[in-house]
Amino acid sequence: DLKSFLSPLDAESREEFAGRCKTSKGHLQNVMYGLKSCATDLAVSIERESGGKVRRQELRADWANHWPELVE
Repeated sequence: DLKSFLSPLDAESREEFAGRCKTSKGHLQNVMYGLKSCATDLAVSIERESGGKVRRQELRADWANHWPELVE
């Protein structure tokens, strides 16, 4: 999950990861703690930039509505 992925990173690495995802470190933390929902494009970026360690299905409860091709 996002928390497990981000927790071991130092502040600079978190900032760099957020930048690659085109968001802020603060917004990632809000998504991580469930304070903000994760936009579909951000979910895709997080999945890509984490090398698949955080999957978009983990970030949105309604993922099947947005990516029906991923439903098995």
